[in-house]
Amino acid sequence: MKPSDMRALPLADFDREITARKKELMELRFQAAMGQLAQPHRVKQLRREVAQLNTIRTERARQGEQQ
Repeated sequence: MKPSDMRALPLADFDREITARKKELMELRFQAAMGQLAQPHRVKQLRREVAQLNTIRTERARQGEQQ
């Protein structure tokens, strides 16, 4: 998901998206531990998406405080 798409998400969807990505990341880590990981690049991609979603959520919270 692109950052512009993430910014378009309603605030209520942020927690759901973050939870879904963290769950997928956990499953991929288990696969990696067992040596069955088919797409190792997906781990890095998911970590990055979780960080971007957290950053956007924090930016929105700070904008709300300033207004």
